[in-house]
Formats: sequence, C-alpha cells, structure tokens
Amino acid sequence: MLSVQEKNNRLKKTAALGSITLAVILCVLKGSGAFISGSLAVLSSMIDSLSDIVASLITFWAVKVSGRPASCDYRYGYGKVEALSAVVQALFIAMSGAYVLYDAILRLAKHQVLQQTDFGLAVMIISMVLTIGLVVFQRYVAKVTKSKAILADSMHYSVDILTNGAIIISLGIIKIWQINWIDAVMAIAVAIYLLYSAYDLAKESIPLLLDRELSEDIRSNVLKIIRSHHLKPEVHDLRTHDLGGIYMFEFHLELDGKLDLATAHNYTAEIEEMVREAYPEAQVIIHQEPQGIDDERLDNRLSGAKCRN
Repeated sequence: MLSVQEKNNRLKKTAALGSITLAVILCVLKGSGAFISGSLAVLSSMIDSLSDIVASLITFWAVKVSGRPASCDYRYGYGKVEALSAVVQALFIAMSGAYVLYDAILRLAKHQVLQQTDFGLAVMIISMVLTIGLVVFQRYVAKVTKSKAILADSMHYSVDILTNGAIIISLGIIKIWQINWIDAVMAIAVAIYLLYSAYDLAKESIPLLLDRELSEDIRSNVLKIIRSHHLKPEVHDLRTHDLGGIYMFEFHLELDGKLDLATAHNYTAEIEEMVREAYPEAQVIIHQEPQGIDDERLDNRLSGAKCRN
C-alpha cells in the first residue's frame, strides 16, 4: 500500500504531465490563431503558453526531484526544489509580460487592422475550456499535497483563464465594431497582469527558500500540544519551517533535572509522537535540558519581548 507521501508524489507528477501536455496544445492552437487573425492579444497569449511549456517542464523536474528521499548530502530532503522552481517560473512570466508590453506599445503606434477574427475567437474559446479543466485539477492536487510548484503552475493557468476571457471580449468588439486598437490595449492589460503575477509568485516562494517561520496558528498549536503532555513541560526556542510540504519543528524541552536519561528519553518520545499525530511525517528535533537552567536563548536574542515563545 502506498504511503501518503508516495500518493502525493504520484498526484503531483500527474498534474505536472497534464500541464506540459496542455501547454503544448495551447501553444499550437494560439500560434495558429495569432498567425491567421494577426491579433497581438492572441499572440501575447501564445507567448504566455510558450513560457508555460518551459515552466511546466521545470515544474515536472522539480516535482520529480522533490520526491526523492533524504540523502547523505541533503539530509533535510529535496522539498525546497519546488520553491526554487516557482521563482524561476516567476522570472519566465515577468520576461513574457515585458515582451508583450513592448510589442503592444509598438502595435498601438502602427494602427494595425485585424483579419479573420472568427478563427481567433474559436481558438481562444477552446483554449479557455481546456484551461479551466486543468486548473480545477491542479488546485485539487495543490490542496492535497501542499505543493508550491503545482500551485505556481495553476497560477499560470488561472491567469490564462482571465486573459483568454478578456481576449475573447476584445476580439468580439473588433468583429462587431471594428475597433482595432482594443487588441493592443488588451495585450497591454495581459502584460501588466503577467508582471503582477510574477511578483506575487516570487513573493510567496522566496520566503520559503529563506526558511520563514510557519504561521502563528501552527506555532501556537505546536506549543499547545507540547504543554498538553501530563508533565506540563516548559518549552522555548521553538523554530519552525517548511521543507517543501513537510514541516520541521525544533525546540528546547525543559524537564526535571533529576530524571534519569532513559525516562527523559521516553517522555521526549511521547511528546514527539504527539506532534507527529497532528502533523504527519513532520521532522521533530528536541533538545532536552534541566528546568531552570540559566542559558542563552534564541528567543531572547531575536526580538526581546516581541519574540514568540
């Protein structure tokens, strides 16, 4: 029977492969639509899909690597590869947005007239339907596995849903009222949204690479679990971070200094198990020390009274 981690890895790989397949299909469809219709908005969407192919390949690689077990050289595992891939994807999105923005400004100056808007409309509608199906599946996988890479990929395609809808509206306006400049304006809007998405994605991923503490709710719950043990132990210097879907908790546990080593170990093992029950597969590191010892504490060095104990 597969473990939770193995099931999650299988789900993530399926989502990543689905993303690559759809990105190729969309790129071909939108490329044809842009060539026949002459629409910059459709071309901007095709460029985004092209960047999605590269980004999806990066995601698939990241999911594959992050699922590896810990090794001698990487004893915390490879989970953070997913956050790294999300940062790389943010760069791709930003470059795509910058290119589209530049091209749209040039197009506005040329006053280019569009042809064959019907074909462009058909391509964008098909693309939108396919993209909605993928995003629904990706969001499910990201929720179950807590994968940053899959979540990042779903953000790409969520943007595509919005931009596809906007492009469909602009092509409809051009077809009915012959307002051709709306195509370049829509492309500019797509470019701005791409740049914002790149910023938002990097903002979420970079803190993970820098080992930002987990949320206050998780920290408070861990402390509550520890103190619910029948010994009612004190705890300090709690440090938490995300290894890429797997949480890690480190803390100092204060125990009666008269306890023998075996008893102290048994109590510590009980507390570790309690934490693992709440956060399955979490890595827990506990430093035991006698109660009342006057030692230098990380809590005191960080932010004084504002530090979370």
